[in-house]
Parts: sequence; structure tokens; C-alpha cells
Amino acid sequence: MSSQLAQDVPPALIVDSATKSDKLLLELGYKPEFRREMSLFGVLGISFCAIGILTGMSSAFQTGLFSGGPVGLFWGWNIVSVFMLLIALSLAEICSAYPTMGGLYFWVCKMKPETPFLGFGTGWLYTIAMVFTGTSGNLSVALYLASLAEVGTGRILTRVQIAAIAWGVNIASGVMNTIGTKGIGRMSSFNVWWTLGGTFVLVITLLVKAPVKNSAAFVFTDLENFTGWQNKGFVVLLGFLQAVYTLEGCETAAQVAEEAVRAEWLAPIAVVGSIAGSWLIGLVYMLALLFSIQSVASVQGTVYAIPIAQLYRDAVGKRLALMCITVIMLAQFMAAVTAFTASSRLFYALARDNAMPFKGRFTSLNRFQAPYWGVWLSVLVGCIISCAYIGSAIAFNAILSSAAISVMLGYLQPIIIRVFWPSALRTRGPFHLGRYSWAINFASFLFTIFICVLFVLPTAHPVTELSMNYAVVAVGGVMLLVLLMWVLWGRRRFVGPVLTSQEVEPPREEHEKEKEPVEG
Repeated sequence: MSSQLAQDVPPALIVDSATKSDKLLLELGYKPEFRREMSLFGVLGISFCAIGILTGMSSAFQTGLFSGGPVGLFWGWNIVSVFMLLIALSLAEICSAYPTMGGLYFWVCKMKPETPFLGFGTGWLYTIAMVFTGTSGNLSVALYLASLAEVGTGRILTRVQIAAIAWGVNIASGVMNTIGTKGIGRMSSFNVWWTLGGTFVLVITLLVKAPVKNSAAFVFTDLENFTGWQNKGFVVLLGFLQAVYTLEGCETAAQVAEEAVRAEWLAPIAVVGSIAGSWLIGLVYMLALLFSIQSVASVQGTVYAIPIAQLYRDAVGKRLALMCITVIMLAQFMAAVTAFTASSRLFYALARDNAMPFKGRFTSLNRFQAPYWGVWLSVLVGCIISCAYIGSAIAFNAILSSAAISVMLGYLQPIIIRVFWPSALRTRGPFHLGRYSWAINFASFLFTIFICVLFVLPTAHPVTELSMNYAVVAVGGVMLLVLLMWVLWGRRRFVGPVLTSQEVEPPREEHEKEKEPVEG
């Protein structure tokens, strides 16, 4: 990424921009420890890669298809995208004021320093969510690899075999993250082009090769219901979860803010831009899938490891299906890698601030500038959770659903503060929402509460031990773990962000002009 940056921008300007960002970081109390080698394209790529629009849409497509069908998918995608864009704007405003690696965690600590438990809880909740998200992504890669084998050979893989593949993918994600900033930045930039090009190829392939094209009436008005619930409105709302699953991840740009040039601008622009771009690309891809699907019942009854493989097999045939699944699988792997990038940076931030044990180890960087202890802890947890897939797919799905809920709860913490204590954001960065700030934060607050409730409701009827939504149990377990960490460690050692620099009040220069008091 640094070589690309050097070609596009004069070296003197790069140094000057990096110096300004370092001064802001010093102003926030942290000594710059990472090289600022990421341009806007690299930072945008991190968020875009974490969202993984191509992979998220493919992996969660059946969620909406079986709960509401095309009508729920189309309208749910657009409605949810609007609100996720509002959430992105809310987070971007805070990110511009506090462009540091801790992201959500640091923002809460900075805005409510008198209540350290809020920051501690947010940090741990979000870190666990990122580890679970990476684990989920790596299992999805394993499912795509299994589907490739199943479509190609007709042999159905066992859960033990799929879990073994997931172990290998988790370890590969760890290796990728160990090479550091340059490797991840380049990979995320490449993933932007891979997603754009891959989506174009998949859309054209579907629309050209599908033997039967569905009507506009089917795409925009057909209702499908495989849930057992009779209330059509509730069924369509359940389909909204597909869009939420897909669009989470825009905030990941904040995790590399200390590695970006002019992070106070680039990070918030990446947060918002990744959602806006994903909305458009996802809509095009979804419409191609809906116009090309040959049989909803066939997808619902598939024996393949991941249902989208059946859709491609029916629509474009065996050979092209293998190509299409490969395109999605590679994009999924890159998206999963960035989740472990985020979790390792969060472990670093927590350790730096005495929010977890073994501070010296988790704040160590290798020669590639990677916080490798956080990387391999993420890999270890991912491998352990992957074992749950062998014993019970229901338990595994509950753990992964808890990741999506935990991310939304992580979003909720800083948004609540902005709604009920708007003056808590004492200064604002160059990216701010002005007089619309409170209204946008309030709308984001209401939507996040609504989605968190929707996530824990039963998705099938009648509710039995096999159809029960155990996500609420998994989330309860995560919260219990966070509380236990607070009792055993945090309440005695954590008081908020630990300043690593003596230069807390450097000369402001440009920042004096950019930062102004926020209107209450």
C-alpha cells in the first residue's frame, strides 16, 4: 500500500499528512507506534472487506429467501441499508474526533470517563464479537470449499470434515494477519476490485445462463414462508436479518486508524463509503439472484453445505457453478481475515489500557508490525468454536448469531451516549453531522434496539428444542464472560485509556481550526 501511495501523492505531502495524524494521536494521549502506510483506498478496503457484500449476501441469502422471499429480500435490503447508513454516519462522526485503534471501545471511554465499566464492557463485547465474526467467516469458507467438492464430485462431506477444513482456514487467516499492515492493506485493496469484478461476473453469468428468468412480479412481490409463522408481516421482518448480517462491519476502518494517513478524514469516510457502496453492489447482486433462481423449494431442500450452491447449480450448470462458488469463497476468505485483523487490534488496545492480562505480550509487535498475540488468540478461539460445529450445528449457529447481536450492541453504546449525553463528545473532528447529528443518532438508536430484539425472537414455529433461537443464551453467555472479566480483573486495574505519551498537549496548528466544541 505504501508503494501505491507514493505513486499517487508527493512524498512531502505524505509525511505532512502523517505528521498531522500523529499529532492528533498524541493529543489523545497515545504515542504513535504504527507506520502510517494506508491510503484512503486501503482503509476503505478494510471496511469493505469486513462487510464482505458478495459473501454476506451469498451466505445469508437463504435467511431472507425462506423468511419473506423476494419481497422481504428486496424491500428489507433497501430499508435496512438506509438505517445502517445512519448508523455509519453516527459512528463516523465520533471516529473523526477520536481516530484511534480501539474504535467503539475508546470512544465510549473518552465520552464517559467517569464510568469505566461502560468502556471496559464495550471493548470486551466488541472484541469477542470480532473473534466470533472471523470464526463465522472462516467456517463459511470451509462450507464453500465443501460445496465445491459436493458440486464437483457429488460426495457430501461430513461435519467433521467441514470442521477440519475450518481449522485450516482459521490458521491461514492467522498467517495472513501475521505478515502485518502492508499485507492486509494490499489484500483489502485487492478485495475491493475482486468484489467489484466478481459481482459483475456473477451477475452476467446468472442473467445470461439461467434457463428461466423470473418476472418482475415475482422479484418485487412474491412472498415465501418456510418458517411456520402465520403473520406475514413478522415473517418479512425476520427476513430483514439477512441484510443486517451482510452490512455489519463498516466500523472496522477505525481499527486501522493509527495506520492511516490523515485518519481523522480517511477513517470516517471509509466507514460511510463502505456502507453506501455495499448498498448499491448488494442490490445489483440480489436482483440478479432473484431473477435467476429456478426453484425456491430446490434451494430449501438442498443437501449441499451452503444453500446458495444449489441456486447456482440449478441456474448456470455444474461447471459455471464451480467457478461462481470459487469467486465467492475467495472473497469470503479475505473478509474473514480482516475480522481477525480487527480483533487483534482490539486485543492490543485493551491490553494497552490494562483491560486484560499479559499486557506486555498483547502489545508486542513483530517485525511485520502485527500484534501477533492477539492474532493467534483469535485463531485459537476460532478453532475451539469450530469444534462445536461437529457436535451441534444449532449450538454453533447460536454462537455465531451472538456475534451479530454483539456487534449491534457494540454500536449501541456510543450511540446511546450521543443521544442522551450529546455534550459528551467534547470536541469534533473535521467530519461531523452539524445540526442533524442528534436526529441521526436517535434514529440509529431506535433501529439498533429494534434489530437486537428481532435477533433473539424465534425464527420458526412451532418452537421446539430444535427450532428454538438459542442466540439469546449465547449472548447471555458472552455478557456473563464480560462481567466475569470485570470482576476478576477490570474493577481493580482498569480506569480508562492509559496515556502512552507525555506529549498530551502538542501544538495544535491545523487541528485548532478543525476541532470545535460540539453544540449540545
